[in-house]
Amino acid sequence: MASGWAPDGAVQDQIDDSVSDAVKLARSRLPTGPGEIHCQQCGEEIPPARRAAMPGARLCVDCQSGHDRPAMASAYNRRGSKDSQLR
Repeated sequence: MASGWAPDGAVQDQIDDSVSDAVKLARSRLPTGPGEIHCQQCGEEIPPARRAAMPGARLCVDCQSGHDRPAMASAYNRRGSKDSQLR
């Protein structure tokens, strides 16, 4: 793939940075601290297995599924050099 004046491996570096940023964002959204016994949103009991598997759980599985809908995010890594983004 032609990449202008970008050094070899610049495209892979851009992909790696995008994946790394997504992982950091996902980890930052994980709950911390003590979990709840009942869901904060609907009041249903959070099963002990879920609380053991996910420390800090505050929502039941159904409420968490609705909460985890992906937000619109840019698919482009804006940290890459301008040369590596030439098309």
